[in-house]
Amino acid sequence: MKSFGGKVLFLDRNDINTDEIIPAKYLTENTKEALKPNLLEDLKLPGFDPKKDLPGKSVVVTRANFGCGSSREHAPWALEVNGINLVLAESFARIYRQNMYNCGMIAVELGVADLNALFTDFPGKATTVAMDISKRELTFTAPGVAAKKASFKLSEFESALVEAGGWVEYAAKNY
Repeated sequence: MKSFGGKVLFLDRNDINTDEIIPAKYLTENTKEALKPNLLEDLKLPGFDPKKDLPGKSVVVTRANFGCGSSREHAPWALEVNGINLVLAESFARIYRQNMYNCGMIAVELGVADLNALFTDFPGKATTVAMDISKRELTFTAPGVAAKKASFKLSEFESALVEAGGWVEYAAKNY
């Protein structure tokens, strides 16, 4: 099973679409590795530079409707190949969210109050998150900030997909 948790990248914006996650001009690439250097290169956020801000991050915390746009799998793949296996948001585009689980990754929906607290207390600090899948609990820590816990939901099927490593591995074991 993949690792979930680690250093956090805060992307404080709603409606980050699949073309911003991985631009469409890279959809002709036939390996995940080829997508790696282009993750979030078209995302426009004040002060955000993917070349400086992405290395070492393994979790994204963002706002509502993450992954809207086209339904291609390249967007989760681009995150995965960069070591990001966990995205926390208020909501996700339905197909994008399922593509995350199909790839053995986790898309967690958090309430607005939890997200507002995270975006108030933690950005600009070296924030990490630990995930306890069995307890369905996240713990956020950063120097000089009191730890914050948040609970989340994960269905049995989503949990089985993650444990198997994604849909292909799940189907191979169960069909």
